[in-house]
Amino acid sequence: MAHSRRVARRPALPAVLVAAMTLSLAACGPDEQVTEAVTDSSTPIATASSGGGGESGSAPATIESAAPVVGTVWVANEDGDSLTAIDAATGDVVATIDGIDGPHNVQVGPDGNTIWAVSGHASALVAVDARTSELLGTAPTGPSPAHVIVSPDGSNVYVTNAGDDSLSVFDAAALEPKATLSLSAGPHGLRPTPDGAFVVVANTTAGAVDIVDTASNTVAASVPVGDSPAQVAVDAEGRYAYASLNGSSEVVKIDLEQRKAVGTVAVPSPPVQLYLTADGSRLLSADQGTEDAPGRTVSIIDPASLAVEASVETGAGPHGIVIEPTGQRAWVTNLYDDTVSAIDLTTGKVVATVPVGDKPNGVSYSAAPPTEGLKSTSITVPEYGGGGGDHAEH
Repeated sequence: MAHSRRVARRPALPAVLVAAMTLSLAACGPDEQVTEAVTDSSTPIATASSGGGGESGSAPATIESAAPVVGTVWVANEDGDSLTAIDAATGDVVATIDGIDGPHNVQVGPDGNTIWAVSGHASALVAVDARTSELLGTAPTGPSPAHVIVSPDGSNVYVTNAGDDSLSVFDAAALEPKATLSLSAGPHGLRPTPDGAFVVVANTTAGAVDIVDTASNTVAASVPVGDSPAQVAVDAEGRYAYASLNGSSEVVKIDLEQRKAVGTVAVPSPPVQLYLTADGSRLLSADQGTEDAPGRTVSIIDPASLAVEASVETGAGPHGIVIEPTGQRAWVTNLYDDTVSAIDLTTGKVVATVPVGDKPNGVSYSAAPPTEGLKSTSITVPEYGGGGGDHAEH
């Protein structure tokens, strides 16, 4: 089995989010350091070209800004069997990596050099070099892997397996399994606490969040939270987590010390992924909806009061979401129109709409800009398991 490299812990910066936004109020309602800040930009929505290496026939549109956010945005295209790399500064698609069958989720490692993905159909964990597009290695997961994360220190990789309600733990350097533990029914999204002591897992079928002790690889607690939690976000202190309740169109706040739900807020459509700004001042909810009734908003929530302060209109079916560490820019995958929306959080406006692959789901950000060696390619992933399930709606 090919081996991956160990990656080091990344630093975090405080985020800045301008409070004044010219937006209508919503009704009823772990990334690297960035060295350049985005200034206010009210440029029209730009549509960037699709395809690898900027080779599309259409002229790419750039994100105009005096000091653009730099880095690379990685997208998992579940029905496209591919990963897309987007230049964060320009909105251009710079590479497409084909050959990962049914990738539901993607995660950049702490040093930005390794991209981790899961193949839901091959039941595989996949490691790709972010600088060269080369396959670093693969490993078998449980059936129907859903999400993948890396511990804050880069030593361990965690994968939820919806097919047998388990969590797989891997040594990141050796790409070898370390442990497998049972979870509540329907494990899906997960995030670590900042100190890496716990991993918080959303279990869609059980309606509960599991708190996993990473030292012992055991479930320390299971907290009932509501209808179909799909993903979680954890604050910088590791005190509170937030879970999207896809079944009731709500976001729930969880006290990780008291191990109980302490409040909810309604959002316009069934939400999927959540993401906190690095300073913890704003929580973004991707309000996906359903294929028959797709949502088109990202809700901006005050985590302290659980009030929806504003909403941003996106493409159809906003699913995955990530925010770079300064809190200036967010990216959202739009499941039902195969695009990614780049949102300037200082103005509350979408500043770029980027065509990607079929059914984009997971998204992750690296502060490292695309390298010259990053190119479109096709890789081969072994078939470890028989046909995993479709996670597209979550």
